[in-house]
Amino acid sequence: MNQLIRFSLHLSYDQYLQVYQGVAKNISVVADDGRRISFPAGNVQSFLTRDGVHGYFEMELTAENRFVSVKKLHD
Repeated sequence: MNQLIRFSLHLSYDQYLQVYQGVAKNISVVADDGRRISFPAGNVQSFLTRDGVHGYFEMELTAENRFVSVKKLHD
């Protein structure tokens, strides 16, 4: 059974840009249920604007913790 993890994310454009400069590869957040999750920054690249990545997201993972998808629920 797949699991859904909800979290808020607020990264400035400059913070996200560090990924492309090789400074950071993963994003780490605390999910609503208290778990700390870390995932490749590329998973949220489609949500990048000139202001960065901001919003409330839902990530779907398989039972084996493999990435399925992420969607933005709201700002």
